[in-house]
Amino acid sequence: MITPQLLAYVAISVSCILKVSSLDTFIAAVYEHAVILPNTTLIPVSREEALALMNRNLDLLEGAITSAAKQGAHIIVTPEDGIYGWNFNRETIYPYLEDIPDPRVNWIPCNYPNRFGHTPVQERLSCLAKHNSIYVVANIGDKKPCNASDPQCPPDGRYQYNTDVVFDSQGKLVARYHKYNLFMGENQFNVPKKPEVVTFDTIFGRFGIFTCFDILFHDPAVTLVKDFHVDTIVFPTAWMNVLPHLSAIEFHSAWAVGMGVNFLAANIHHPHKRMTGSGIYAPDSPRAFHYDMKTKEGKLLISRLNSSSYDPGVVNWASYASSIKAFSTGNQEFKSTVFFDEFTFLELTRVTGNYTVCQKELCCHLSYKMSEKKPDEVYALGAFDGLHIVEGSYYLQICTLLKCKTPDLRTCGDAVESASTRFEMFSLSGTFGTQYVFPEVLLSDSQLAPGEFQVLRDGRLFSVKPPSGPVLTVTLFGRLYEKDWILKASSDLRAQAPGVMLVVIALTVCSFSWFLE
Repeated sequence: MITPQLLAYVAISVSCILKVSSLDTFIAAVYEHAVILPNTTLIPVSREEALALMNRNLDLLEGAITSAAKQGAHIIVTPEDGIYGWNFNRETIYPYLEDIPDPRVNWIPCNYPNRFGHTPVQERLSCLAKHNSIYVVANIGDKKPCNASDPQCPPDGRYQYNTDVVFDSQGKLVARYHKYNLFMGENQFNVPKKPEVVTFDTIFGRFGIFTCFDILFHDPAVTLVKDFHVDTIVFPTAWMNVLPHLSAIEFHSAWAVGMGVNFLAANIHHPHKRMTGSGIYAPDSPRAFHYDMKTKEGKLLISRLNSSSYDPGVVNWASYASSIKAFSTGNQEFKSTVFFDEFTFLELTRVTGNYTVCQKELCCHLSYKMSEKKPDEVYALGAFDGLHIVEGSYYLQICTLLKCKTPDLRTCGDAVESASTRFEMFSLSGTFGTQYVFPEVLLSDSQLAPGEFQVLRDGRLFSVKPPSGPVLTVTLFGRLYEKDWILKASSDLRAQAPGVMLVVIALTVCSFSWFLE
């Protein structure tokens, strides 16, 4: 987590602007971009070839930016990797990089394109923002030279960063963020020495920015909300959907609710890699979202949001669940795997009922009523309290009602995209040991349920009316950030049992291979 000393450093480095919003609402846009990929990412290309590819993508982004501006949008967010794609190595990404200066240099690239060397991508983004009078958020690559005086300087003499940039409506560079939590396979980039907390102030609120995998960790994501009090998060991402709990629209909308902020998520559109799912999410309900696995076209979303942050009041996520006795059903518990984690489950055998399932310190309580119990569809209540160790290490507490893939209980936790069972009501709660819980409701065909559920201050997630579609999952997704490094505390045990680490490594390699397919 970010230390108080670092917070002080960041506070000094961030523009000290009195936060006064002259607009009560604003119009936000996000663009799910069908990126044009390079022919090769394993063989270096010339700078001219790299620019040609980036300009083809910028042509598409220009159309979205222009359209959003004509519809009155104040800000537009575009995806991570949206200008050049992915799967590079350090050498092959280099022709696509530019030197991106600290925003404190007070620079409008559109007006002074050569002030910091050859920066045609930044120039074009700046001009798009200026000529359309709109804030533009984009993701590009930054390069910073270093030498032997820096003991951490890479052998090739430069740092390379996955970088978000923001240009204001005058074309001025107002924010630069280097992604801190790199996903597997991003070996072309370096991790910044410290997590950066980046904000920018506008007449329609204070904004914070982070990228994709950052959302699963405390820094900088939680710090931006809790310590820097941003109203809105802008979130470029290249998110591959992982059901049942980490589909883009499902988790990103839940994060907005759990953290009490607006959340503007722009995803890549590449169905072959299950990349789709963008949205404009308010803390009380999604305003616009897009999920499309069938077509190849991008999608522009536009919606109006409140400028100021939303205060739903403090939720005590364990209050209700800790105050009641466990429901007794007599059903046999069983184990099944959800994204490599072993959950404890109970099958929902009746059309209506009250169930409790526990794992370690977490007990999950569910009350529900189905419209009817279909013989070919099985639902289960599951609990997980443990460290997830595949594609990242992060500690979770999860209570989930989900549809199993088939009537075979061993498929509970497998990815399921459609259902036919409708619920008249549900109420889910858990004895969580964290204040960071994200409520998810996902319906059949990966649809959200705006306005159909609420979170009470006692920690209950409940339906306010029958969901508009069959249910895939109802989930309380809890994060215990302070336990993320629990493996480090057991290093001696790992040394005595190397086979355990071999299993973890094997799973990780298999998962990464699956990602690349």
